[in-house]
Amino acid sequence: MDANQYQDPVELLSAKGGSSVVPLRWQGGNLYLLDQRLLPYEEVWLQYSRPEQVACAITDLVVRGAPAIGITAALGMVLAAMCLKEEKEDLLRDKWLGHAERMISARPTAVNLAWAVKRMKRAFDVFMEESSTSGLSGLVKRLEREAMSIWLEDVRANLTMGEHGQALFPEEGGVLTHCNAGALATGGYGTALGVIRAAIANGKKIHVVADETRPWLQGARLTAYELAKDHIPVTLTVDSASGLLMRKGMIRAVIVGADRIAANGDVANKIGTYNVAELARANGIPFFVAAPTSTLDLDTPGGDEIPIEERPPEEITTIAGKIFTVPEARVYNPVFDITPNNLISAIITEKGVLTPPYGPAISACMS
Repeated sequence: MDANQYQDPVELLSAKGGSSVVPLRWQGGNLYLLDQRLLPYEEVWLQYSRPEQVACAITDLVVRGAPAIGITAALGMVLAAMCLKEEKEDLLRDKWLGHAERMISARPTAVNLAWAVKRMKRAFDVFMEESSTSGLSGLVKRLEREAMSIWLEDVRANLTMGEHGQALFPEEGGVLTHCNAGALATGGYGTALGVIRAAIANGKKIHVVADETRPWLQGARLTAYELAKDHIPVTLTVDSASGLLMRKGMIRAVIVGADRIAANGDVANKIGTYNVAELARANGIPFFVAAPTSTLDLDTPGGDEIPIEERPPEEITTIAGKIFTVPEARVYNPVFDITPNNLISAIITEKGVLTPPYGPAISACMS
């Protein structure tokens, strides 16, 4: 059965060989998130019934990865509608929009967050304009349908970009990843890891090399965890080893995800991505970015205009709660960096593979 014939994201993942790991569940009018801060040691599901709780979960990295954040935010806006009470339309709308603004501010760099909330806003406005009798229950159903569509479309997009991207990979060899762009960062399949899953499904002998990805260790904790769960071979390495591995011929390609892609093809992704891209260029190795079109931001001309989130210094001064540096040391903790478009061999989307020049390619893709 074609992926477009499925109407449930979990059912589609099961049918199409998605990961055994899915970062979220929607049951009985409640959102459940797999607490990614505790992986791989514990698999703990947290329940959410209010939108402000969901916004905090996004900020606190219970859920992370641009597509997964967008899906989570959309379901959070369903909870926002469920918390409303019958009152004048203007007041009802103002309260819901207040929750929407709080949700958008939870993390500033990942464009999928604002994209998903804006899409929920459009669904809210259309319902309010077209319906005068359904009341809050009708609004909740309409928003729930929109949020589930966002989730389903993400899974379909991941499956499609996997097929587009796997054709770019060699028949065998090491593929380097940075951060986690797999099932845990999406609706359950993956962008960068989705391309790897598709390559393996097509018979290619790919071995994944995962950067540990300081300071939250998404590669060590999350990428290695989900690949091991799905029986995909993975080798873990420190972030600073990638140049040596490339020089020794152990890496045939690099693939990463993205939190935002500017209109000119500059890419914001986990801090350290730019370093890897420069090393790939120096060693003549293709550097690929896999992301759904919801990550393409036509309103941002280039990477210099992308806001770079900074997080608390404790994330890099402590390990397991123990301080390992001197208190006099100043800390700069940017979460993302910008990879210029001239270092990117191709951007893989569900609409096809984009190649330089990226400005016209992205414009044509989005039109």
